[in-house]
Amino acid sequence: MKRARLIYNPTSGREAVRRRLPDILDILEAAGYETSCHATKGEYDATREAERAVARGFDLIIAAGGDGTIYEVVNGMAEKKHRPKLGIIPTGTTNDFARAIGLPRSIAHATEIIAQGHTRKVDLGRINDRYFINIAGGGSMTELTYEVPSKLKTMIGQLAYYVKGMEKLPFIRPTHIKLETRDGVVLDDEIMLFLIANSHSVGGFDKLAPKASLSDGKFDCLVLKKTSLPEFIRLATMALKGDHVKDPNIIYFQSDYIKATTEGAATVQLNLDGELGGQLPCVCHALPGHIEVFVP
Repeated sequence: MKRARLIYNPTSGREAVRRRLPDILDILEAAGYETSCHATKGEYDATREAERAVARGFDLIIAAGGDGTIYEVVNGMAEKKHRPKLGIIPTGTTNDFARAIGLPRSIAHATEIIAQGHTRKVDLGRINDRYFINIAGGGSMTELTYEVPSKLKTMIGQLAYYVKGMEKLPFIRPTHIKLETRDGVVLDDEIMLFLIANSHSVGGFDKLAPKASLSDGKFDCLVLKKTSLPEFIRLATMALKGDHVKDPNIIYFQSDYIKATTEGAATVQLNLDGELGGQLPCVCHALPGHIEVFVP
């Protein structure tokens, strides 16, 4: 019998997974999986548990929670020679990666997709000594995602990001960053943020990187130049339709390798799948088809 390890965030989605555990286990058992569970207990616990699940020879690891839970599980699997298939039950605030692969918000329906057994190999990104499956970014504006308190996210969901964003926007300042690809320097200037996207779904926007593909071996890179608050609001409105990439304040390119550095003593934190992921300088590599994920 195949064995599955369910790693879930007990507070995600107003504790939805904890309440629905019997339903999840019934669906997986009917599909032929012997399933055991682990409730995460703090930062990086999901990473450690994913490492243990790989070492114990599980056929499937399921990440139930938000993008942060998926990020931690992926980091527990990415460096292993044997990588189990990855199932996802999305119960987070934005669920960017789950939306990118077309997963429903329903816990039962997402579990049934795992039970049906259809998979797709997707790219990962390695950035210094960490991995991401959906998005990496840097610059003052990317700090919003991990500055939102987890309790606030639990209470009011994605609205929490907008509340925090409106509070900080007037005080955000540009940062001087240099971006290089294998072909040379792409940018050496003051910017508001840079994003290295693996999918089109980023920060609740479905068309922020409109040409992105999870399986093309490349990242879609988006840079927001130094802009005023009114220009930023205008660009955010354009991003809803994917029209922002035509604006002169945006630099948009594709690459499988990006090096990012900053000048002087400035500290630029990295955001990986919505979580704090170190700081610049960084080198980012695409890992084509590195992980197999259950999809509709």
